[in-house]
Amino acid sequence: MAYLLLSLTALFWAGNFVLGRSMHLVVSPIVMAEMRWLLALLIISPFLLPKLKKNKVIILQHWPILILLSVLSVACFNTFIYLGLTITTATNATILQSVIPIAILIISAFWLKEAVSKQQWLGVFISLSGVLILITKGELASLLNYSINQGDIYVLIAVIFWAVYSILLRYRPAELDGFTFFGITVLVGSIALLPFSLIEYYFYAPVIVWQNSAVLTILYMAIFPSILAYIFWNKGVKELGAAKAGLFIHLMPCFGLILSSFFLNEKIYPFHLGGILLIFCGIYLAVFTKIRFAKVTN
Repeated sequence: MAYLLLSLTALFWAGNFVLGRSMHLVVSPIVMAEMRWLLALLIISPFLLPKLKKNKVIILQHWPILILLSVLSVACFNTFIYLGLTITTATNATILQSVIPIAILIISAFWLKEAVSKQQWLGVFISLSGVLILITKGELASLLNYSINQGDIYVLIAVIFWAVYSILLRYRPAELDGFTFFGITVLVGSIALLPFSLIEYYFYAPVIVWQNSAVLTILYMAIFPSILAYIFWNKGVKELGAAKAGLFIHLMPCFGLILSSFFLNEKIYPFHLGGILLIFCGIYLAVFTKIRFAKVTN
């Protein structure tokens, strides 16, 4: 069951990218992010409010780190993804998400001064080469002309936000259960996004035409990649462990390619496949071999 739940999690997240791209002309990115999380907050509120009251003291003691984690994950990460999807393809965005383990490794090395082997640095170089192939559409010479897709840059910024968030999770208050922590991030992230979404809505965004497709998109985003993916992910991690569960994130590019091709008619080019291959090879060298080595030595 855990394998199915983790696979569905990757599918839900990939679907979020595809729908975010499909609706980028209907709902502006910051407004889309705000509506997604506000609806998710509304759905979980009956279960969350008693837990917030019960853990009030713990929350007040650790409010700085809780606010920071909420802003990095709910507010910044998802919003920059939607910003990127207004310009780049859902295919590129889902593939670039695979760089998260590499971003975590690089930031840990320079920020936390964690030791990184030569093999891991080789993996970083190979993965970043795959990223360059993607954002230049296989034409590396375009780097000299600064003609890189700005949407890909937004997605990479989102990746950095998520990597920093993942590293800072070590400072999350251990006294809070998973659901309460999730609820707090949704609550604080929604509040942080609110003024920006209002500014975008009243001054920059087109008038939203509330057709069935727009309503169903927001419902999907609030329920499947937000609430259900969280529940499925936690259950999968509990049964299989974080190391094994983490591997399922790399199903996202596969699901993303299929969904983007089927629903958005996005073409799959050789540079997409080449970029995926290099990113996955780099991740294997930089992350997976490290996991296997750790298991042998423990």
